[in-house]
Amino acid sequence: MHRVVENGVAYCVCFQLEPNKLSCDVLSSVPEHRKVVMCLMEKTRIRVIEVDWQRLRNGTAHHTQEYPSSELVVRRGQRFTFTLELNKPLESKENFIFTVETGPKASEALHTKAVLQTSELEGSNAWTAVKEAQMENTMTISLASPPNAVIGRYQLSARLSSRRKHSDRKLGEFVLLFNPWCPEDDVFLASEEERQEYVLSDSGIIFRGVEKHIRAQGWNFGQFEENILNICLSILDQSPTHKDDPATDVSRRHDPVYITRAISAMVNSNNDLGVVQGQWQGKYGGGISPLHWRGSVAILHKWFKGRFKPVRYGQCWVFAGVTCTVLRCLGIATRVVSNFNSAHDTDRNLSVDKYVDSFGRTLEDLTEDSMWNFHVWNESWFARQDLGPSYNGWQVLDATPQEESKGAFRCGPASVTAIRQGDVHLAHDGPFVFAEVNADYITWLWNEDGSRERVYSDAKKIGRCISTKAVGSDSRVDITSLYKYPEGSRKERQVYSKAMKKLFGVEASGRRARVRRAGGRGLWRDDLLEPATKPRITGKFKVLEPPVLGHDLKLALCLANLTSRAQRVQVNLSGATILYTRKPVAEILQESHAVKLRPQKEKKIPIAISYSQYKEDLTEDKKILLAAMCLVAKGEKLLVEKDITLEDFITIKVLGPAMVGAAVVVEVLVVNPLLETVKDCMLMVEGSGLLQGQLSINVPNLEPQERTSVQFNITPSKSGPRQLQVDLVSPHFPDIKGFVIIHVTTAK
Repeated sequence: MHRVVENGVAYCVCFQLEPNKLSCDVLSSVPEHRKVVMCLMEKTRIRVIEVDWQRLRNGTAHHTQEYPSSELVVRRGQRFTFTLELNKPLESKENFIFTVETGPKASEALHTKAVLQTSELEGSNAWTAVKEAQMENTMTISLASPPNAVIGRYQLSARLSSRRKHSDRKLGEFVLLFNPWCPEDDVFLASEEERQEYVLSDSGIIFRGVEKHIRAQGWNFGQFEENILNICLSILDQSPTHKDDPATDVSRRHDPVYITRAISAMVNSNNDLGVVQGQWQGKYGGGISPLHWRGSVAILHKWFKGRFKPVRYGQCWVFAGVTCTVLRCLGIATRVVSNFNSAHDTDRNLSVDKYVDSFGRTLEDLTEDSMWNFHVWNESWFARQDLGPSYNGWQVLDATPQEESKGAFRCGPASVTAIRQGDVHLAHDGPFVFAEVNADYITWLWNEDGSRERVYSDAKKIGRCISTKAVGSDSRVDITSLYKYPEGSRKERQVYSKAMKKLFGVEASGRRARVRRAGGRGLWRDDLLEPATKPRITGKFKVLEPPVLGHDLKLALCLANLTSRAQRVQVNLSGATILYTRKPVAEILQESHAVKLRPQKEKKIPIAISYSQYKEDLTEDKKILLAAMCLVAKGEKLLVEKDITLEDFITIKVLGPAMVGAAVVVEVLVVNPLLETVKDCMLMVEGSGLLQGQLSINVPNLEPQERTSVQFNITPSKSGPRQLQVDLVSPHFPDIKGFVIIHVTTAK
């Protein structure tokens, strides 16, 4: 008997205690007795006082220790442990029942919820909970998810087996990621070196430039930076498919095909509240030039803090860099790939048709297709359960908004193996990717009377030097052979013919089939059946001095007569500053030459372009396109083109050993590339694990072509190889970029 006084009223409560149970009778009919009884009952029940998520132990085992989040981050298909501290020992007959759930309206039918009771045995392909140890008031539980579990943020709750349903107590949250270390996971990657590179490396290299002058640009992926994991999960929650049907969307997040396709759409902003807004016109008002980004972290933070307003602006390498960050963060092995002379096949007929005038200048109003100097996309590694094991491995993803795929601007995942074999009928977006690397390149001379003629040019120029960063080093690896057989080989032509048949049901054995344009002028392609006549001369541009920003350009057009008879050639030269998409910005050269070529001889036509001719119209891409239309006797025509990227450089040195927690001096050698004094220059510095955020450093005024050094301190916070990026930013010339890998050790 227990006497309780509340609000001046006495209550007599009779209660009987049994193990983990409480029965009671209230010797008063006053309604207020209920909370008194509940208080007494609560004091006698077993309760969880604290949860130890063992973040260090689990993080090391799951390769997630780099995530700075206070919540537990683990990978699917692998056990993790946590310890429950109870208010009293658990009786031998008593047990815990756990519930894990993710997303709205979680259900076992959708595989977004699981209810499991602790046992002494390990399960296999389902959520399981095993009691590892029990000592007085503590119990250690080992929880395992299936290797095909939905990824995302989970809630874990528990109740005693003796308690009724719906009395679960929330224990906390954890994040479940894909697991490239688990052989049963679709994203499994066998090589530990490749897992370190493509999942855990938080920096990388993106290759840009032109085929003959490929340049490396550092990129800070930063997937382990503060709040990045939360932002990456938010990207999925902001997708249109999630907003249309949240429960179903979450249930499909077990599938890397579904996840990568969603991310491909969400990294650009064309159909949704995506992360980055594209801009290719060279005008960046109201935003930041794509070339000013040094990594993904600032972009993702800006998008999240701006309440999902698209970040301005990006181009292909920015979309690829952000995509790589998101997918590595979620646990999918991903790399950045650059394709030089990349086709954009707008009319989807596996050819790039370029229309030019008599000076070789591109006629933009007629040219629907295009060939970019380079294009950057991603590859992710996973199994294709939808296509079959033959197509497992690297899958192409492209977040750059070029063409719609089933109503959204996205591309992929398209199996690299399928592209190489010409299996373009398979999901997703195979024809577009195939054309990017293997379309035929056709040049047309558009005459003033509206007629057109085939012009001989390099038909093998599409898809060159396909490149990615090497595993464990900064060198470039050419992976062109993964996408296609040697250009012009019999096997390559067979694959091309196979692709045409898969798409249009027609053969293309050595010549173009009759294919109707998907858009544009809607012409039947009868005039593509015969190739252009190969002229009796050859030509190429030769650079006589290195093309340096701020200096005059000196080149020569070298023409060779292949016959034993003299040839007269009309040469029309043109030059223009261009964007990396090869879109012309401004003409800087136009001249004509009448040339006589002696039999079996070569002749050089000198070409000079002064700095004053191109300085006002040079874009941040620092690219110039030269073209020579060579008109030979009997209607033979030869088009020779040369893409030039102006060179610059920046040198970075670390003056001493780099250790965690210790300041080290960095010296940057900068050069004014111009023949005039420049002011208001700055160094912009960034590097995950080396400094917090970005660092801005003023540079003194630089006299013409002056060299000077700038020093500053950094204090590394993480060990291992770390990438430091330094850009010289000036209103007088495009950004000059550099990076260095710093090997940071832990203090002894």
